[in-house]
Amino acid sequence: MPEPIEAGREHVRAAVADQADSWDAAGAVPVELLRDLGRRGLLCAQVPAEHGGLGLDSRASGEFTAMVGALCSSTRSVMTSQGMAAWAIQRLGSADQQGEFLPGLTAGRLAAVAMTEEDAGSDLSGIATRITRSGDEVVVTGAKRWVTAAQYADFIVVFGRFEEGAAAVVVPTAARSVRVQPVPTPLGCRAAGHAHVEFDGVRVPYGNVLGGGGPWMSLLVTTALSYGRMSVAWGCVGILRACLRASAAHARKREQGGKPIGEHQLVARLIADLHVAERHATQACEHAADRWDANHPDVVMAAVLAKYVSARNAAAGSAAAVQILASRGAEDSGPVARAFRDAKLMEIIEGTNETCQLVLAEHALSTWS
Repeated sequence: MPEPIEAGREHVRAAVADQADSWDAAGAVPVELLRDLGRRGLLCAQVPAEHGGLGLDSRASGEFTAMVGALCSSTRSVMTSQGMAAWAIQRLGSADQQGEFLPGLTAGRLAAVAMTEEDAGSDLSGIATRITRSGDEVVVTGAKRWVTAAQYADFIVVFGRFEEGAAAVVVPTAARSVRVQPVPTPLGCRAAGHAHVEFDGVRVPYGNVLGGGGPWMSLLVTTALSYGRMSVAWGCVGILRACLRASAAHARKREQGGKPIGEHQLVARLIADLHVAERHATQACEHAADRWDANHPDVVMAAVLAKYVSARNAAAGSAAAVQILASRGAEDSGPVARAFRDAKLMEIIEGTNETCQLVLAEHALSTWS
């Protein structure tokens, strides 16, 4: 039976506890812990109960994601990858494929999603990976970069060119000619299992091509990216809440000039700005989640907006938190220093800030002109 979400929250709090810094330093979350969270349905909470998931709506899943993000952004990043893989299978896969792959994701198997390449980052129209039909199989050839959670994954949902269109194919990492090369020194989310992955003529059954392939690349990518952007946005809300909690506690007890630093106007301004940043990001995420749950046609743009607002605010808010904690915030451990590094990465993944701005500008020009 799926784990009730409140019990799931308590389980994650106990499992993560104060270990995020040690995982960050070691560059890994214990894989058995991740598998345990997966078996409880906590890594992809929107998977329907019929496939062993919690069946949460986007709003509830988002608040859960923010809670995990406040504890450990690396664990939250693995959750985002698992959720993206599950969502791609739900949206693109046939009923048989959903029945084959989704129960594994709620039974301890781990997954990643591979989109980015050397020459295809924010502009994923440049994807060069090829998926070629060969009888009852397909052959996957290409190289993907910065695949989050690839070091932990049992399979990867790989996006590539297929016939006259594109496809997403489920590739087991244990398959012959799959090479997973860890990113050695990531700036942020150091325990999220980032890796570069090469597929050198990897053969998998044609039945692993979700929906049989064929749609345009933009449609496939948008399907997975919208989920990823929502999850990252909520994760940034978690970063902001962790920074706000640490900053407020420090500003109340740290004294300078005969009074707590929170009573000095310039520090108080930083606290106020951090509070506003958290509220702003939360409301953008709530708006996007409500659009998602209502199946509103504006959901893609709402997800872009939430990701842009939340990532930008998390980067600025974590910098303010370091300033408030001063020398304590400058030590490369603890929630504030970790948040500062993790938040910067959030301004890049799932569409850079600049890419989001271009998308939002195009939408504004078409809507308001």
